[in-house]
Amino acid sequence: MSDFEGAPERKFARAGEALVVADGAVIEGYASYFGKPDKGGDVVLPGAYAASLKALEKAGRRVKMLWQHDPAQPIGIWDEVYEDDRGLYVKGRLLADVARAREAAALIGAGAIDGLSIGYRTVKAEKDGRGQRLLRELELWEVSLVTFPMLPEARVGAKEEQLEVAPLRELAQLFEEARWELAGH
Repeated sequence: MSDFEGAPERKFARAGEALVVADGAVIEGYASYFGKPDKGGDVVLPGAYAASLKALEKAGRRVKMLWQHDPAQPIGIWDEVYEDDRGLYVKGRLLADVARAREAAALIGAGAIDGLSIGYRTVKAEKDGRGQRLLRELELWEVSLVTFPMLPEARVGAKEEQLEVAPLRELAQLFEEARWELAGH
């Protein structure tokens, strides 16, 4: 096993039955699945996030929710981030007071955005005999909403596999009406 040091990495996961949108701005799903190779040939192993999540909790910090991995564009709060037997589960809220979050809600509601992606630093990894990199330990920094995910198995979805977009469309309409009124029209 070798340690990999260097620049932050990102893994995109198409959120499908993995990403649930409820109550207008609450999103939940899987940002990463264990044992599934992504388009780059990387496979996240069970337990890869455990040390990082524990360190964040101990320090009183959270995994960031970003727009398209841009650290200048936080769009919400991940209220729950944990590993289970399937992968890395996240649940959080898009913040109504953030313009990009309102845009994200509208884009998710319209089906234009359907991906989740993790931003991390590799702590421990190794190559297997098939050329895949097995990610054993990751320092998780952020989970982003993205346009182009890298893990095809995770797709946008919702309860009973059907995305409930009506609440997001209604929320987007309310935001647009409020913006219009605030602009003095």
